[in-house]
Formats: sequence, structure tokens, C-alpha cells
Amino acid sequence: MSSTIPDGILRKAPLLQPFGMLVLFGVLTALPIVLTLRLVEPALVLPVLSLLLFAEAAIAALAARVVHVRMNVANLTLWDFAGAFTFMGCAAAILGEPDQAALFFEEQAALRPVSRP
Repeated sequence: MSSTIPDGILRKAPLLQPFGMLVLFGVLTALPIVLTLRLVEPALVLPVLSLLLFAEAAIAALAARVVHVRMNVANLTLWDFAGAFTFMGCAAAILGEPDQAALFFEEQAALRPVSRP
């Protein structure tokens, strides 16, 4: 998007694309956090949030690979999203205790019906 000034100087208007990408990132980050806080027991929030953020990182990386967006320092890309989601997933995993993850998997195993051959 550009505009001309009477002097003949061509100036670029500010782009809203980085702001839109930042809003999208905020929504995609807040949604799993809110859902996790509402649907999961407090002891399991960090392990589940970590798994959700890793899944979002994988989806963003796959989308970035398929889309083939040119790298530009000034703009955010899907690769930036994938890196940020991975970083937040690692932070949630580090902050969560290992016994919380074991509790999550025990709870999931208890919910499954037992099948015997």
C-alpha cells in the first residue's frame, strides 16, 4: 500500500499485518489456556497446557512449511508462531511437576474400558 505526495515522493503507508498477526497469536495463545483452566483439574493444568502448546506448534510449523512464506525481518511469519508455541510448551513442561504428568496418564487409563483378549 503506497501513497503519493504532491512533491512526487513515494511513501509507504504503515501496514497492519504485524498487528493482525500479533492479535492472532494472542487469541491462539489465550484459547488453550482458558480451555485448560476451565476443563482440567488444577493439578493437571500445566502438563495438559504443555501438550496443547506443542500441538499448536506442530500445526503452525506444518502450515508454515506448506505456505512457503518469504522470510522478512519486519513481518511475523508462521515460523515465529511455531517457535513461540514451542517455547511456551517447554516452559509449561518445566514448571509442571513430573508426578502431575503421571497422574494425568493414570486418569486417562482409568477412563478407558478394560479389554481382554
